[in-house]
Amino acid sequence: MPQMAPISWLFLFGIFSITLIMFNIMNYYSFLPKTPNIEKMNQSFKSTSLNWKW
Repeated sequence: MPQMAPISWLFLFGIFSITLIMFNIMNYYSFLPKTPNIEKMNQSFKSTSLNWKW
C-alpha cells in the first residue's frame, strides 16, 4: 500500500468525499420534522393558568 501512486490516493479521497457528501445530503433530506399545529398551540396557551403562587 505505501507504494501506491499519488493519483490513486487522490482518487480514493475523491470517492470518499463524494460518498460522505451524498450520505449527508440523503440524511438531511430524508428527515421530515413535524410542523406544530398553530390552533392547538393557541388553545393550550389560552387554557393554561398563569397565576403565580409565591
